[in-house]
Amino acid sequence: MPAEARRLAPKTGYFALLIALVAAGGFALTSGAYPVALDDILRLFTGAEAADATTSLVLWDIRMPRLVLGLLTGAVLAVAGALLQGLFRNPLADPGLIGVSSGAALAAVAVIVLGGTGLAGWSALTGRWALPFAAFLGGAATTLLAWRIARRQGQTSVALLLLAGIAINAVAGAGTGVLTFYADDNALRSLTFWTMGSLAHASWDDVWISAPFMLLTLIAAPLLARPLDAFLLGEPVAGHLGYSTDWVKRGVILLVALGVGAAVAVSGLIGFVGLVVPHFLRQLLGAGHRALLPSCALAGATLLVAADCLARIVVAPAELPIGLVMALLGGPVFLILLMRNRFV
Repeated sequence: MPAEARRLAPKTGYFALLIALVAAGGFALTSGAYPVALDDILRLFTGAEAADATTSLVLWDIRMPRLVLGLLTGAVLAVAGALLQGLFRNPLADPGLIGVSSGAALAAVAVIVLGGTGLAGWSALTGRWALPFAAFLGGAATTLLAWRIARRQGQTSVALLLLAGIAINAVAGAGTGVLTFYADDNALRSLTFWTMGSLAHASWDDVWISAPFMLLTLIAAPLLARPLDAFLLGEPVAGHLGYSTDWVKRGVILLVALGVGAAVAVSGLIGFVGLVVPHFLRQLLGAGHRALLPSCALAGATLLVAADCLARIVVAPAELPIGLVMALLGGPVFLILLMRNRFV
C-alpha cells in the first residue's frame, strides 16, 4: 500500500491527539503520592472550592504549574524540531543543533557552581530567577553567535550554521565539564538533576517567566509553514517562488532560540522530543507544515506530560529525571522508526 494511503487526514489526527492530550493531562493531575479525585479537578476548573485545603494546595500550587509547564515545554520542543528539520531539509535535525540547549546549559551550570562566588553579583541582582534568566540568555547568546558566524555577504548559510552549532556545542560541553569538575557535592547534585531535565520544582513563577517566549514561538511558527513547504523543494526554488529565504532562516532561528531557550531555562535539558515527534508525525500526516506544526505542538505536549507522569510513578516515592525517561523512551522508538523505514 502506498505511504499516502496510510496517512491520516489532518482533522482526524488533530482529534486523536487532542483526546490523548486531555487524557494525559487528567492523569497528571490525579496521579501522584497524594491521590486526587476527578470531582476535585472539576471543582478547580469551575471555580468551586475543593474538598479540603490540602487537595486545593496540591492541585493549584504543585500539579497545575507542573502540567502547564510540561504542556508548553513539550509543545515548543516538538515545534522547534519541526522548524529546524524543515529548514535543514533533514529529518535528523534537533533543537540542540545550533547551540541553543548547550548554551543554556553552560550558563545555568555556571550559576549553580559559581552562584556563591564569581557570579554572586548576578545571583544577588536576579534573586530566585538567577538560573532561568542565565539559561535563557546563554541560549540566546550562543544562537546569535552561530547566526553571526553563518552570515556571509548578507546571506545566512545553512551549512555554516550547522557547522557553527557543532563547534559551539563542543565548546559549551567542554565548559560545562570544567564547571562540573569544580562543583561541590551540593552543586553537583543540583547540576546532575538539572542537566537531565526535570519538572519537579515547577512553580507559577516559572510559568510566568517562560510562557510568553514559548507562546510566541507556538503562535508565530505556523506563519512559516508555507515558506518551509517551499524549502522542501530546495532553497533556490523557494526563492523563485517569491519567498525571502534569508528572512525565513532568520525567523526559524529566532523562534527556535526564543522557545527552546525559555524551555531549557525552566525545565533543564530534555532530548528526543524535537527529534522523534516531527519524524513520526511526518510519516503519519505528511510533510506539509500547515498540518505538521499544530500536530507537533499537540503531540509534543502529550508526550512530555505522559513522560513526566511516568517519571513520578515508576520509582515512587522517588522521581526519575524526565530527560532520562525521554531518552529511555525516545531512543528505542526512534530506532524502530528508522528500521521500519529501512526495511518496509
